[in-house]
Amino acid sequence: MDNWLIVFVALTAVAILMQAGILAGMYIALRKTSAKVESLAEEVKTKVLPTAELAHSMMSELRPKIETVVDNVSVSTTVLRTQMERVDATLTDIIDRTRLQVIRADEFVNSTMDKLEETREAVQRTVVSPVRHISGLMHGLTAGLEAFFSRKRERNSATVPQDEMFI
Repeated sequence: MDNWLIVFVALTAVAILMQAGILAGMYIALRKTSAKVESLAEEVKTKVLPTAELAHSMMSELRPKIETVVDNVSVSTTVLRTQMERVDATLTDIIDRTRLQVIRADEFVNSTMDKLEETREAVQRTVVSPVRHISGLMHGLTAGLEAFFSRKRERNSATVPQDEMFI
């Protein structure tokens, strides 16, 4: 049990030493970074600040021109919005009228198709059906007449041998 305590204490000591080494490394890295940041800050002061002052003076000169441009863009946007509202109203009207015309055309086509169907049925009832009946009667009459006349021929052809019929 004493051995375990010694091992635990040794491991704890090693861990503390490792933490101390890590902290020392972080301190050194932070000092190097701090030195770099200070040199960058000095460079910014010497190079960027004069440029910033020049930009500030240019902005002072350009401010009235920029305000004029912004005003012009604002007016143009208002005009454009008004025109777009007119175009939207016109397109909405065109779409509504087109939709109405499509509905009317659909109703026209449907009514025409209904009338064509009624006409077809009327022709079927009044013309085709009676013609079929008459045609059927004619076929029946023709078949009857052929049967009637073929019996007479059979009596007359009874005297002719059948072999001679196939010449």
